[in-house]
Amino acid sequence: MQNLLQPGAAVTASSSSSSSSRAQLRRPSRVSVRASASSSSAPRRETDPRKRVVITGMGLVSVFGNDVDAYYARLLAGESGVGAIDRFDASGFPTRFAAQIRGFSSEGYVDGKLDRRLDDCHRYALVAAKKALESAGLAPDSNAMDKIDKERAGVIVGSGMGGIRAFSDGVENLVTKGCRKISPFCIPHAITNTGSAMVAMDSAVGFRGPNYSISTACASSNHCFHNAADQIRLGRVDVMVAGGAEAAIVPIGLGGFVACRALSQRNDDPGTASRPWDRDRDGFVMGEGAGILVMESLEHAMKRDAPIIAEYLGGAVNSDAHHMTDPRPDGSGVSTCIKRSLEEAGVAPEEVNYINAHATSTLAGDLAEVKALKQVFRDTSQIKLNSTKSMIGHCLGAAGGLEAIATIKAITTGWVHPTINQFNPEPALDQFNTVRNVKQQHEVHVGISNSFGFGGHNSVVVFAPFKP
Repeated sequence: MQNLLQPGAAVTASSSSSSSSRAQLRRPSRVSVRASASSSSAPRRETDPRKRVVITGMGLVSVFGNDVDAYYARLLAGESGVGAIDRFDASGFPTRFAAQIRGFSSEGYVDGKLDRRLDDCHRYALVAAKKALESAGLAPDSNAMDKIDKERAGVIVGSGMGGIRAFSDGVENLVTKGCRKISPFCIPHAITNTGSAMVAMDSAVGFRGPNYSISTACASSNHCFHNAADQIRLGRVDVMVAGGAEAAIVPIGLGGFVACRALSQRNDDPGTASRPWDRDRDGFVMGEGAGILVMESLEHAMKRDAPIIAEYLGGAVNSDAHHMTDPRPDGSGVSTCIKRSLEEAGVAPEEVNYINAHATSTLAGDLAEVKALKQVFRDTSQIKLNSTKSMIGHCLGAAGGLEAIATIKAITTGWVHPTINQFNPEPALDQFNTVRNVKQQHEVHVGISNSFGFGGHNSVVVFAPFKP
């Protein structure tokens, strides 16, 4: 399967080809693909409009609201979304702050009865997915949506922890009231695939193609993008809704990360707690939300005259196979993942001039990622490197989705957001422009977005401006 996507393996044909020739083009022989891939050492991007993957819609739920433009405007302004937790009594925890969403409403997007039952994780997924479809010109009950072949449209929405509040409530009822008081929705609304399922089965969506969820901790969203693109390039679907959602700012979620000693304890100044690459960082800050993309084959997008925002060039996933929570100190797993993503994208390292880093504000993770970047990018003089997490915290399974949107907005606006809270930068960052504290104007040629998860899950996705 991987060979089908290697640079140099593209097969092209006119859109008027017969159905038999289309089938042949979608299933080239392994021999011919390998020969094509080995015949040229230069990176080569996909040219077949059936295999080029474009972004036609974006939707999100974030600590900065549910509008993509407003979200990015606040990132560009360098605002911090971090503050004291008031959703529950956090006074007994050593960490008492997070990038908590306040005032969220799903009105107009989720049925009232369902809204009252769902875990926030799945409410966020539904709202973000429907907003992404609206952005793509596929609003519910629209003529464009009616024309979609729903057998060739799918959903892959991931989550690291799923409906953790729904599960926690079930456990509490079991302990305090007995098993008969557990909600029948406890398990259906706790499992990680519920977000994907809910999006597809929504009466306004009804996509009947591939539908599943990927849970690779904080790498979940990027894994979903990578798999969605594969579904398109293999000719199985025309359009995919993909991304991630998370809502883990609940007592057991906070307590669990406290037990891992992963969180910052800067309770006296939470707005400066998330400080990637700063020598005084003391852990990450929990965030939440959802980030969803509509991904389509270029051929399908052009046929329906869809708004094309950017292009997904490729991606890669691999494993550190090292430690449950710590990355490989030498960055070798991450560097390999980045190299493979660029190979699949048909991009040389010299073409990349923007990196949205994983950069969580942890002692080990931040420096391991920098080591990996140095192994791939020899000349960093043209690269802008930043961390969205410095402002919205670490949104776990949704992080890659929200950061992919930030990457695409950097491409479309020509502005990259700052990395805030850069007070005392690590010397290892000397050769990088981390967009310290203030936004910078920058024409992005190729941007990558990194996401890594507990368990050694590495994922990298590659985006670029769309060029017909």
